[in-house]
Amino acid sequence: MRVVSILAIGVFLVLADIAGAQTSNTKSQDITISIPEVALLDLESSTTSSAIRLNAVAPNEAGNSLDFSSASSNDIWLNYSSIVGSSQPSRKVCAFIEGSVPDGVIVSVTASSYSGNGKGRNGAPIGNVILSNNMQDIITNIGSCYTGNGPNNGHKLTYSLELDRSNDSYGKLKFDQSANISVTYILSDNN
Repeated sequence: MRVVSILAIGVFLVLADIAGAQTSNTKSQDITISIPEVALLDLESSTTSSAIRLNAVAPNEAGNSLDFSSASSNDIWLNYSSIVGSSQPSRKVCAFIEGSVPDGVIVSVTASSYSGNGKGRNGAPIGNVILSNNMQDIITNIGSCYTGNGPNNGHKLTYSLELDRSNDSYGKLKFDQSANISVTYILSDNN
């Protein structure tokens, strides 16, 4: 019995020493949380080539005009990732062309509504926009979100070549007046 008492006293002293070393029954830990700003944009092709060709079709019968109805392409998807700040709570995608469109025709782009595997507040497309050398909104009201990567994620872009319906544009068409233009897209804060 004496051995048990000595062991009990020893255990009590060890526990008392541990309890005395504690100054409180709670502790706190500081954690710093950081969310980075993100503004990334990409164009993805649903085919093996990202080159776009817009061609009017010559008539088969004298007296008929060029046919622009099939001068379109919808193989490109616009993907983006965005984390906005509290002072700039939304972003937009703008587009402009570098180069000159041949006289008598216009090139337009239409962004579809968002579809895909992303999450967050994806943007709203403007509709059909005639491209020019001036920057124009294509998609607005983008918040913190991601579209998903690759084809079938984000906004499908449809490019169209059309006859410019102003001021006798058909008379301005020239068969040797082809052009290579570049369309640039920018993801930026709404200002």
